[in-house]
Amino acid sequence: MTFGTLKYGIIGVGMMGREHLVNLHHLKDENVSVVAVADPHLPSQQQALKLAQSFNWPIQVFCCHKELLDSGVCDVVIVSTPNMTHYEILMDIISHPKPHHVLVEKPLCTTVAHCKQVIEAAKHRADVLVQVGLEYRYMPPVAKLIDLVKGGVLGQIKMVSIREHRFPFLVKVNNWNRFNCNSGGTLVEKCCHFFDLMTLFAASNPVRVMASGAIDVNHKDEIYDGKVPDIIDNAYVIVEFENGSRGLLDLCMFAEGSKNEQEISVVGQIGKGEAFVPESVVRWGTRAEGRDGVKTLKAEDDRIKYDGLHHGSSYLEHLHFLSVVRAKGTQAPAVGLHDGLLSVAIGVAAQLSIEKGRFVTIEEVME
Repeated sequence: MTFGTLKYGIIGVGMMGREHLVNLHHLKDENVSVVAVADPHLPSQQQALKLAQSFNWPIQVFCCHKELLDSGVCDVVIVSTPNMTHYEILMDIISHPKPHHVLVEKPLCTTVAHCKQVIEAAKHRADVLVQVGLEYRYMPPVAKLIDLVKGGVLGQIKMVSIREHRFPFLVKVNNWNRFNCNSGGTLVEKCCHFFDLMTLFAASNPVRVMASGAIDVNHKDEIYDGKVPDIIDNAYVIVEFENGSRGLLDLCMFAEGSKNEQEISVVGQIGKGEAFVPESVVRWGTRAEGRDGVKTLKAEDDRIKYDGLHHGSSYLEHLHFLSVVRAKGTQAPAVGLHDGLLSVAIGVAAQLSIEKGRFVTIEEVME
């Protein structure tokens, strides 16, 4: 089937916004083009313009997202601005007279209240599709593990363990990501990805969270406008689900000496599966077959034309969202607003648990 060109605008063209621009360039054979960007930060504007020119894409550049929306040149918008701006921008997009489909970077918003308000507003716009950028679902080894779980190979899932041992937070425009008030906190900003995966694997709603974390190594010698960063750099988080499943996150952001950045273990009453990123290896086996029956697979996806910063997952995310947009309302986004809300709610509960030194219920943060 032949489709007309779908016109994209990117709101926020810092590092991640430009990553979206490159991914969309690699989808040009699917009849997509980026026609506009919006960002108040002049150096980011200039870098995005230079990148677009290298792709022979003549783009309009705006200082404000409202100007981009009012221009009427876009069918789809990507929101890749600092976390604390998502709420206002999403509400403006959803309330705009011209419908724009939206792919919003994680987290959906920095607070549960704002997530719920966005969801309520979106209920009144059946002509607007909103997908949340929790793209770790699309990483080939993670996607294979999801398929194993959904196929019942491991049985009913009882335990999910996710270890992320990695480098510290990168430097962002105006250092916005150094403070909880801007990012929502490390366990919202970074770890919403993993809470989304836990919820997906458990196939149940989260009910209670316990966390322990601190600022032990990173950013302690940094000062911005007289303030020292307050984002934690390591944590353990336990998540309990309605169906009795449990999840554990082991986060360390001063662990550059790791072969894999993410290691995911999912255990059901029949068997166990594991995924390793960036090694892109998946292993699974059953209790009945034991160690000798464990299978190993190198996970690959031939559709990926650009690996980028997230091992091809952003490319696949765009490919899937494009198919949803072109289905004209007959398909729902793969990662919807409710998924975004739950991933934020678990993160907020975990941050609060560290602050209070106790279990925090999801009901408590939902209120």
